[in-house]
Amino acid sequence: MVLLEACSLSCERGDRLLFTHLNFSLSSGAMVQVEGRNGAGKTSLLRILCGLAQSGTGTVQWRGRDIHRWRPEFLSEVLYLGHHHGVKGLLTPEENLRVAQGLCVVHPTVGITEALRQVGLAHFYDQPCQSLSAGQRRRVALARLLTTRATLWILDEPFTSLDRAGVRMVEAMLHTHLAAGGAAVITTHHPVQMDSYPVQGVNLDS
Repeated sequence: MVLLEACSLSCERGDRLLFTHLNFSLSSGAMVQVEGRNGAGKTSLLRILCGLAQSGTGTVQWRGRDIHRWRPEFLSEVLYLGHHHGVKGLLTPEENLRVAQGLCVVHPTVGITEALRQVGLAHFYDQPCQSLSAGQRRRVALARLLTTRATLWILDEPFTSLDRAGVRMVEAMLHTHLAAGGAAVITTHHPVQMDSYPVQGVNLDS
């Protein structure tokens, strides 16, 4: 079943055209990997797909409906994780996740304690995030994927600052998400190991 559809999208930054006539669709249990050189518009595309920015032309549809006309319904099924961690340094991992849950319209799945355990931060739950490493702060952000029930994950460079174990952890999270019928759009320069699931490449350089 087609969940997300990008129809003839274009994007300009200043007086520069980043991409135009971009079309693709994403079904349940599948993933799109957006590729392109630095400045090609990868982050801009993800922000368009999750409704944080407007495209120059074209539409984004979720379950056959325009995401801007059916915004509450769409937002109840999408979770966006940006290139920056979005983690408040003065708050602990536990507090950051509680704030994220309070701001999010999707329903919680696993508890915060269990999510922090799964991302390897069980012993750091009460430490200010400013005292954690960049990789640990990234894991705090990734724990949001476990504490919410979102059908669509839109992830901008999810492997940033992670070691090899962290990369394998994210790949396992993606496998579990797709196996449950979810879908994902990601940007990454890292080769993703998703042997069991279809990965469609969208290259903004072409």
